Amino acid sequence: MLNVFWLLFGVALIIYAANWLTDGAASIARRWWLSDMVVGLTVVAFGTSTPELSISVVSALQGNAPMAVGNVVGSNIFNILVIIGVVAVVKPIKVQPSVMVNEIGLVILSSLALLVLGFGDILGDAGERIVSRTSGILLLLFFVIFLRYTFAQAKSALDSDPAAQKGADRKEMPLWRSIVMVVVGLAGLVYGGDRFVAGASGVALSLGMSEAVVGLTIVAAGTSLPELAASVAAAVKGNSGIAVGNVIGSNIFNIFFVLGTTATITPLPFGGITHLDLAVMMGASLIFWLFCWKFGKRTITRPEGAILAALYVAYVAYQVMAVA
Repeated sequence: MLNVFWLLFGVALIIYAANWLTDGAASIARRWWLSDMVVGLTVVAFGTSTPELSISVVSALQGNAPMAVGNVVGSNIFNILVIIGVVAVVKPIKVQPSVMVNEIGLVILSSLALLVLGFGDILGDAGERIVSRTSGILLLLFFVIFLRYTFAQAKSALDSDPAAQKGADRKEMPLWRSIVMVVVGLAGLVYGGDRFVAGASGVALSLGMSEAVVGLTIVAAGTSLPELAASVAAAVKGNSGIAVGNVIGSNIFNIFFVLGTTATITPLPFGGITHLDLAVMMGASLIFWLFCWKFGKRTITRPEGAILAALYVAYVAYQVMAVA
């Protein structure tokens, strides 16, 4: 029971702390004359990935590298199959052509990069399945390219909409309060990540599950709760398109930034993360693109959303059966 308490306490603290960090950082960013658009594409996107970053770094430092990798792989699978699936069931998602060509292309590229690393025992000469420090640095370089692209897109949109520049003049809260929120948010993420990993590890041992499987399922779902809640709320309000940006940003951040940062700190062996898990992540990205491009006239329909959600249920059922 204590392990379950720490698991639930950890995820609740992480979600709450991530909101504090995001709100405080966004307020500080506006003081540097960044528009709401740029803040949303960078600071807010980073905020939604801080739970994954916190848990992955803490897991790796505590010697639970498979949980760190499983957290990222599982979160990306959950983001596409569950979040996009549930939101599409609530309200069909209209996808812009530019998003299908550019942003979703980056999601597929990031998934492919991790797939190649995970298939190292088949594709590599040394037979290693590991995200090395060198690979981590390369992932971070890809992340820098992604940020450069994001800023370029934001600047182009801002230049074409002078009225948006006025948003940069708003200061939502005093500077001291923004700094306090960032500091408290970071502290909460670190402590919440520590408690969550401790609880999840205890649950894994008691149920006979590997840390990799826990990372792929329990931890991944827990760290994706902020994205799920925000996306469903947006869909109910008639803004289901926000879910696409939510998922795209989170998935790119998870692989390029979260895994890149964690692997740079300490190399990450894949451990119990199987070829099938990586193939499911890659397949989910491709299905996401196909549903946007090939079917429903660039709209993810309710039946397609139901298919995505059903695929996740089947994947989790397989994981449970494999343990049993």
